[in-house]
Amino acid sequence: MADFFSKRFGKNVWLTRHARSAMARRGVDETTLWAVIEGGQIRRKNEADLWIFMHLPGRSDNLVCAAVQESSALVVKTVMINWELEETT
Repeated sequence: MADFFSKRFGKNVWLTRHARSAMARRGVDETTLWAVIEGGQIRRKNEADLWIFMHLPGRSDNLVCAAVQESSALVVKTVMINWELEETT
């Protein structure tokens, strides 16, 4: 059973063990992660891999970012804080 469903992507969302551990260390709960996935900005690395990131009011460690692999579902590989968007050329 999926961890939750993304209406934005129309897919189930699965969290890896590593993502859950990173979330616990960084104080990011599932509700916060859901908000990032549903409302954050998207930067694609390639067809399958992407970052979803968002500034969250009340957090001093912004940006919160989920590294995600997209196929028939979204698989959250890790969750980061103090993430910086690197511009690509």
